[in-house]
Amino acid sequence: MGLFGDKKSNKEAKTVAVKKKEEKEVIKNENTSVKSRQFFGYDVIVFPRVTEKSHNVSHLRQYAFNVKKTSNKDLVRKAVEHIYNVKVEKVRIINVPAKKRRMGKVVGKKAGYKKAIVTLKKGFNIEIMPQ
Repeated sequence: MGLFGDKKSNKEAKTVAVKKKEEKEVIKNENTSVKSRQFFGYDVIVFPRVTEKSHNVSHLRQYAFNVKKTSNKDLVRKAVEHIYNVKVEKVRIINVPAKKRRMGKVVGKKAGYKKAIVTLKKGFNIEIMPQ
């Protein structure tokens, strides 16, 4: 007996808790049946690295890209194949750390980034810079 009204019995409280739990399970089942988000390569690749060094190895079918920090080799492979319609042979990833930079007394940081070097299969190439 409670001070502010009738207190539910222990059995009633348990049945209410079980019903709520069942409702949550039904909602979870409905959410899992929803189709997964469509894959876009632009969510992984930030931009292609256009440098003298990356241009010199393009004849070896190797291309460099800046990618998101959360990406991995499989995601980079799918993204390059999706965007450029090519077949990828090998992906190598380099995590370039942040570096300290100084302007007088002020010390700052140059942002780090993740870089991917993609090697394509024979017969495929990417034209990053039009000639």
